[in-house]
Amino acid sequence: MNDYRTHKCDEISLSDIGKKVKISGWVQTIRDLGGLVFLDIRDMYGITQVVTSGKAEDVDFASHIPLESTVTVYGEVKKRDEETINTKLKTGLVEIRIEEITILGKRTKNLPFEINTKQDIREDLRLQYRYLDLRSERLKNNLILRSKVIQYLRNQMIEQGFLEVQTPILTSSSPEGARDYLVPSRLHPGKFYALPQAPQQFKQLLMVSGFDKYFQIAPCFRDEDPRADRAPGEFYQLDFEMSFATQEDVFKVIEEVVPYTFEKFTNWKVDKGPFVRIPYKEAMEKYGIDKPDLRNPLIIQDVTECFKDSDFNAFKGKTVKVIVVPDGNNQGRKFFDKMGEFATSNDVGAKGLAWTKLDENGEVTGGIAKFITPEIKEALQEKYGATNNSAMFFIADEFEKAQKIAGLVRIELGKRLDLLEKDVYRFCFIVDFPMYELSDEGTIDFSHNPFSMPQGGLEALNTKDPLDVYAYQYDLVCNGYEMASGAVRNHDPEIMVKAFEIAGYTEEDVKNRFGALYNAFQYGTPPHAGAAPGIDRMVMLIADSQNIREVIAFPKNKKARDLLMRAPSVVSKQQLKDVHIKLDLEK
Repeated sequence: MNDYRTHKCDEISLSDIGKKVKISGWVQTIRDLGGLVFLDIRDMYGITQVVTSGKAEDVDFASHIPLESTVTVYGEVKKRDEETINTKLKTGLVEIRIEEITILGKRTKNLPFEINTKQDIREDLRLQYRYLDLRSERLKNNLILRSKVIQYLRNQMIEQGFLEVQTPILTSSSPEGARDYLVPSRLHPGKFYALPQAPQQFKQLLMVSGFDKYFQIAPCFRDEDPRADRAPGEFYQLDFEMSFATQEDVFKVIEEVVPYTFEKFTNWKVDKGPFVRIPYKEAMEKYGIDKPDLRNPLIIQDVTECFKDSDFNAFKGKTVKVIVVPDGNNQGRKFFDKMGEFATSNDVGAKGLAWTKLDENGEVTGGIAKFITPEIKEALQEKYGATNNSAMFFIADEFEKAQKIAGLVRIELGKRLDLLEKDVYRFCFIVDFPMYELSDEGTIDFSHNPFSMPQGGLEALNTKDPLDVYAYQYDLVCNGYEMASGAVRNHDPEIMVKAFEIAGYTEEDVKNRFGALYNAFQYGTPPHAGAAPGIDRMVMLIADSQNIREVIAFPKNKKARDLLMRAPSVVSKQQLKDVHIKLDLEK
């Protein structure tokens, strides 16, 4: 093959017996048996066992090579002795008898942790030495999977007639739901570029330009807090947009690409389109969240009316939600107490978690049983699905807070009771998002993408309460994760100005902040729509990983720090001077 190898470490087989071959890789293990030394040589593709001759100098040299050093080995392929055959390795029937072994890159420092160990290693240490962590089989396979997924997605989009276009990384600041990363300009003192939160304006401008179907594997940059399922700072998405397209056209593209990507790279069962459509309001009512995990059979129901005349003070004047758990009667008091502790934790914020059970005879027992009158019991059975041996969990609070808490309790019950359907991907579209929401300050703000088309157009904006206006906005959800977000775009400048006016922006604000779109829309704009499935999250789900950092080559840690490259870092005074910046670090 070249000076370093004739074969990769997974290519040596019985057909090579008697041949002289050369391999190169890392020394993974050394087994010194006295007269012989066995080494496992690992490259990206696999492992081959090599063994020394009986010469003392060869044995001494091989036994003292530091693990994880890179070597090249030349020798003859032999069949292994029966007792040394390793059926777990692709090359487990053969080995190479060493004639020459050369150290190419010697490890001179102690390893900070063992490679390919099953022991837990502190994540910050793994991230600091990410180039060592990436030698592990698990992470290597994750990155190979990521590469194959991206290649498959790209091919699928091209086959559907989409044109791949790269859009700028340095652009203008735009309010799209998170803080911008700003880049100071050296040539234009006091002015800043922003890293794009998404290629939103550019892909719409491509539609104005006459390109019918656009896509790209797009890097996006958002200064937001990290989570286990969200990489801090930057992420990648399959960004696409189509002219003369409706919401259903976008759904069709997603249904023809996303589930088949999952199916190609997993053995799990995969939902196929058409996916169920769930209005946002219904999702919040039934699941308490706008990204419901449909593998969980539990639903939330509103029983406020049922308890309107109850003597239970904790329910008076409150919205009351119930989650009915079939066969929940078999859980002991400790389970209910632990669920109460979960609900009242700081992360959930409930004032309490009321509960009761129906035993095998249908008698009300435990918890708030004394407040369950015959009339309430009958309603719970006839209207809300309570049956013998079921348990009921009640959440009472202000309407939106009760929904949110009930959603978190539902998720936790699904986990603790092991109710989630196994080895399956369940998809759904969340549709009919509110166009606006109230901010923490009580002002009207966009609830989703500000460039979305309101349902009902200009008439809805002029005649309806803003909080009653729906938008042509939608999310794709899979197993409790938001997988994609998109919208039918607002392509009418008059509607655009009115939509932003309601959110507190003047027409001058729109012209100044979105001048390119605003001006472009004056020149004949086609209706257009699109979406952007998240690639990092998609790969995380396909890999069945609980942490998105496990499918990214060089991720930042939980505090958005790059421990490997030591970023963010201090820069020199001259660098700051070049971009006309002075630091004010006083508190």
